[in-house]
Amino acid sequence: MKKFFICVISTLILLPAVLYAEAPEEKGLAIATEMDRRDKGFKDVTANMLMVLKNRYGQESTRKIRMKVLEVPGNGDKSLMIFDNPKDVKGTAFLNFTHKTGDDDQWLYLPALKRVKRISSRNKSGSFMGSEFAYEDISSQEVEKYTYKWLRDEKYENKDCFVVEYYPVDKKNTGYTRQVSWIDKLEYRVHKVEYFDRKNSHLKTLTFKGYKQYLDRFWRADEMNMVNHQNGKSTGLQFSEYTFQTGLKDKDFSKNSLKRVK
Repeated sequence: MKKFFICVISTLILLPAVLYAEAPEEKGLAIATEMDRRDKGFKDVTANMLMVLKNRYGQESTRKIRMKVLEVPGNGDKSLMIFDNPKDVKGTAFLNFTHKTGDDDQWLYLPALKRVKRISSRNKSGSFMGSEFAYEDISSQEVEKYTYKWLRDEKYENKDCFVVEYYPVDKKNTGYTRQVSWIDKLEYRVHKVEYFDRKNSHLKTLTFKGYKQYLDRFWRADEMNMVNHQNGKSTGLQFSEYTFQTGLKDKDFSKNSLKRVK
């Protein structure tokens, strides 16, 4: 009997904190914190991206992009996107430093102008390179950037999910009043996000597909698709050749090196 109680207590200690949270706000924060915890330690990752832009009439255009991400202990991630194709955007580079609190730092190198443009915090809700992703959408989603509320549990595409509402802490420099995310209970992966604009109208929906696990721990989706319900446009991102822990350093994410990226 003594061993039985010891086993029960040990099991309870190992259970995620989300099971103990009572208030919807506490539970929402616990879910977001657990998601963040499970993705810590990847160090760095590179991948290729195919961006597919589709207008309301179904006409498509594509862009090929290389992506690099560096995990920064105690702060948000650093990321670099380099456009390789088509010719009119070739050489364009986007550098992003996400911070846990305060404004993120973002720069865009435009080869036609041969200059680096800093993205103002007031423009974070603007379209990223003509896509349906905003500049704020492509920053790493740090826990401290939002407050949370668990809404309910429900199935999404046959997966048991938490449905959690996110409210941006910085209400001034965002295009959203709130986001609603569907997060599976098994692996804490996001499968769908609904975005609501400043008028609290449903603006966009982002879906994730084709999750694969790397290094026996880190999950990444092969496809992301953002649909804008107000203008009828969509942007898809297709990822390939994920490579983790390649040895990237801070110097690989220097603002001064944007003009020399290859």
